[in-house]
Amino acid sequence: MRCSVLLAVIFVLACQVQANTERTKDDLNQVQKQLKDTNKAFKEQQILLNQIEQDLKNADAAIAASSKKLKQLKFDVELNLTEQATLKDKIKSLEKDKANQQAALAAQLKSAFMTGNHDYGKLLLSQDQVQHVERTLNYYQYLNNARIKELEKLKATLIELENSRQLLAQNQSQLEALLKTQEEQQNALLAAKKEQKEKYQTLKNTLQKTQSQLVYLKQNEQVLKQTLEQLSRDLAQSEVKLNGLQARKGKLDWPSRGKLTHRFGQKKHGSLKWKGVLMSGKEGAPVKTIADGQVLFADWLKGFGWVIVVDHGKGFMSLYGHSQALLKEVGDKVKAGEQIALVGQSGGQSNPSLYFEIRHKGRAVNPVKWCRRI
Repeated sequence: MRCSVLLAVIFVLACQVQANTERTKDDLNQVQKQLKDTNKAFKEQQILLNQIEQDLKNADAAIAASSKKLKQLKFDVELNLTEQATLKDKIKSLEKDKANQQAALAAQLKSAFMTGNHDYGKLLLSQDQVQHVERTLNYYQYLNNARIKELEKLKATLIELENSRQLLAQNQSQLEALLKTQEEQQNALLAAKKEQKEKYQTLKNTLQKTQSQLVYLKQNEQVLKQTLEQLSRDLAQSEVKLNGLQARKGKLDWPSRGKLTHRFGQKKHGSLKWKGVLMSGKEGAPVKTIADGQVLFADWLKGFGWVIVVDHGKGFMSLYGHSQALLKEVGDKVKAGEQIALVGQSGGQSNPSLYFEIRHKGRAVNPVKWCRRI
């Protein structure tokens, strides 16, 4: 009897163990399936984010190209207007010279008429004294030479006046063409800005939907870190000698005017903190280098848009991000206060701003301690 009960208990326990094993296998399979689905979803999200980011980069590039073209066009228009003003002043001066020369010529003709209606033939056949004849001939010769001289001056003035008028007309045509190109470029810029805004919103919505903003920001910081580390290695092999920033600590000018919307060390997202400062600014406003240096990097970086990095020597570097356009290239030497970029919102910024960092031997330092009080 006892054996039968024991066998029954063992049988029940065996059935429970088998059932639990089956459930465990099912649970494990379900977990594995969820992990596989999650991994697949993550990869799909990464592909989507990479595509959106590429679209944003293309929009940023279109804005940068249009901005640089507009800046050059504005310079050309101003130069053209200056040349036109110079030509107009020259034409006024030539008109005045022409009037004076015509008046002088008229006075000579009047003087010749007032001396009498003599001609050379009558003068030579006259019985007047030889000295008087010679004196009169000399006077006529002088008058003719002066008249010829005035005529030549007037002719040269008229030619120069006509050339100046033609140049002015040509400049006017060039100005009209420049203004037309400027208008077309402005429209292209507006279209690129619209595209940028749409891509930024798509990126923002996608990040919120996938809950992967922290991962995205960490990836961006990693890209920046790797880029700066590579620049530091390249810098170690450089022969350029600069004085660094130490002597001007607390006295450096800020690269742009604007309010600090995010400060060094503030919480950025999750465990991430700001390694620099974010300054609000006016779109297209100048970005200036804080000290003498040489451009180490000038390109588009994920999450930071158009970035320019300047080496100041002795391990010091400054970084300027989210630019609308870069005005310097790698290898260019720059002076303190020289314009190197334009304030923008590239790299996925909702408003025009400048991201600014100072680094010493690869480590980010607080720009507030290095620049003058705002």
